[in-house]
Amino acid sequence: MNFEIKDKIWYWRGPAPFYFVTVPAKQSRDIKDISGLVTYGWGMIPVTVQIGKTEWKTSLWPKNDLYIVPIKVSVRKAEKLDEGDTITVRLEVRL
Repeated sequence: MNFEIKDKIWYWRGPAPFYFVTVPAKQSRDIKDISGLVTYGWGMIPVTVQIGKTEWKTSLWPKNDLYIVPIKVSVRKAEKLDEGDTITVRLEVRL
């Protein structure tokens, strides 16, 4: 299952600060429909992500009936990204 989404990067200051992009409701519902086949626990969904020329493996995190994409520091540096930037994210759910 492959998706391309476009949204703004947001910052979460929690105990482990991180930057994210939110997967829109329709795509989150589609992922939720197959989540039982792919999750490895806690609702985490393994994906391959591409932003610009940078590709990496991570997991989508469930949050408020949607999924969020964590964006690593190395990716933000490589692609010159910061909070509030609107970006295109390609996701491949790994079955």
